[in-house]
Amino acid sequence: MSAEQHYKFSDIIADPIIRERWEKVRRYFFLRESTYDMSNRCNIRCEGCYYFVGEKQFAEENTSESAWRQLLESEKKRGITFVVLAGAEPSLVPRLCAVCHEVIPLGAIATNGLKQLPREIDYRVHISVWGNDQTSLATRKAPDMLLRQMANYKDDPRAVFVYTFTPYNIDEVRQVTKTLADNGQQITFNMFSAPVGYDGPLRHTSQSLRRTAVIMGEMLAEYPQTVLFSPYNIAAHTSEKGLHDLFSCTYPRMNAATDIGLGRSFRQYRTDLQWNRDAACCVPDTDCRDCRHYAAGSAVVTARMYRHATDPVTFSSWLDYADTYLAVWVRGYAKGPNLCAAMINPPLPYS
Repeated sequence: MSAEQHYKFSDIIADPIIRERWEKVRRYFFLRESTYDMSNRCNIRCEGCYYFVGEKQFAEENTSESAWRQLLESEKKRGITFVVLAGAEPSLVPRLCAVCHEVIPLGAIATNGLKQLPREIDYRVHISVWGNDQTSLATRKAPDMLLRQMANYKDDPRAVFVYTFTPYNIDEVRQVTKTLADNGQQITFNMFSAPVGYDGPLRHTSQSLRRTAVIMGEMLAEYPQTVLFSPYNIAAHTSEKGLHDLFSCTYPRMNAATDIGLGRSFRQYRTDLQWNRDAACCVPDTDCRDCRHYAAGSAVVTARMYRHATDPVTFSSWLDYADTYLAVWVRGYAKGPNLCAAMINPPLPYS
């Protein structure tokens, strides 16, 4: 077949391997997310923290279980099926997290991992890692972070460690990934994305993006059972362009449309249970031009499915991304082998 061939979608999924993966991921198209700041307190303070930027950090903390239950019941009625609990540190309010789980049983919690969440909160638990323990002490002011995180979530199938690359911790991922692999735990990758107004040393450069892409590929090849990632994740998140420039962000903050998709359904609630559409995105107060967040990509890239449905290779790369996203975010979802080993450039919008 020539390189210029135009494929119908039916042609692409005629391949039984592609069709099987397509059927696997599309069963989760019912997911509709919103995010919730559970607490305005934290037990550490990290350089470049997104929470302590902007107005959301000053919202009053509502600790009423009945108020949270009422909010989540109303969210469920308007079609929300998946919740992301974040904020400063949600593990400081475990009972409120439990209330959310009781109402909407699918979700994820973003935590620093220094305080174990009760097992009955059966969400995916994302544990943030910013380098080895020496770097964590310097940037997060907390000693022995990885050791404590691993101990808290030993043999816990909810847990996935989220390694955030900065220009200064790229090589440290080798040590961290090996340690987690030896401990039977899993890791995925994130890119530091500058908060609004941030001009510190953690902002990525062209050189650090290239170095990160190389080492991500090496870790994926060396630890396929430990690393939840794909070549297309690497391509999308280490590009010179941020996610908005590549895919046009679908979150309300950058998307004026209110009739379909995230523009209609997504809300980002602050600790006072209020939300502001003008600020609503997965990681508020991020500099949108610099956004390469793994959380943003989970919605922004997957929302552009038909842009990737141009040929079997490109669509396979998108399926790998969707499969990775679901394995990272949905409790009990098992990632399959990546279908596309090539580094596919994100396709341009339709002309």
